[in-house]
Amino acid sequence: MGKAERTRTQAARERVAAQQAAARRAERRRRSLLASGSVIVVLALVAVIIVVKLAQSPAKAGPAITSNALAARATGVPLATFNSVGAGTASGLRAISKQPSLTVHGKPEVLYMGGEFCPYCAAERWAIAAALSRFGHLSGLHFIHSAPDDADPDTPTLSFYRSGFSSKYVAFVPVEVYGEARDASTPLGHVYLQRPTPAEATLFTRYAAGSIPFLDIANHYLLPGVSYPPAALAGLSWSQVAAAMHDPDSAVGKDIDGAVNIITAGICAATGGQPGSVCASSGVTRAAGSL
Repeated sequence: MGKAERTRTQAARERVAAQQAAARRAERRRRSLLASGSVIVVLALVAVIIVVKLAQSPAKAGPAITSNALAARATGVPLATFNSVGAGTASGLRAISKQPSLTVHGKPEVLYMGGEFCPYCAAERWAIAAALSRFGHLSGLHFIHSAPDDADPDTPTLSFYRSGFSSKYVAFVPVEVYGEARDASTPLGHVYLQRPTPAEATLFTRYAAGSIPFLDIANHYLLPGVSYPPAALAGLSWSQVAAAMHDPDSAVGKDIDGAVNIITAGICAATGGQPGSVCASSGVTRAAGSL
């Protein structure tokens, strides 16, 4: 083979090698683009799934929410509505004459003990919150449902856990003893959320015999059971319950607002009738007859 022929052969080999190298580089780029595209598609699908999940709101059970507007609606029922309802269809309190009176820093104490899982507590909290709001200001309320696997499941309600209350007339001490999660080791089969003090536990044992909700108004009045059945709230949203409280002709309004007036009358007995604008109102004085 002559020199010229060898040169041409070498050049041809170099061109083939260059083409093969170029082909390999192109294939690597193609695979890289495919991989990148796959990642982008996957991320896009994940993003879509997340958006859809966030857009879906559970019908009943779900995480607690905080809503100042909803709290204001539930605790801001007009005086005229309460006056129209009177005692409504709610059950009364039970008078006790035990001494000493239950007080905090010289003010009558309203002691509540319950559990977030409890449907009976769920119903009663609406009335307790609205009654206390006639004497001061409740803050930090959050909205939950009772347990989905208990009687009257998913009853809409609010929780007093980590709430605050300010008033110059009365002190409020809420103890949400139990959460919703199950725990077979506790007396009522649910996890502890808050623990009562020894003094609170003594009152609970003496007057409630282990049953919740427990409401003690200054050791003057007790709530015997519940003011109205939680089934009255079945299928309602928080907003619907709050709206019904503003309607004195609604069945829910007659239940809850009647209970509000009865609890208010019990608190007024402990505060000496103060404030007069609340305690002398026609709805409260009519409800006082059921104490």
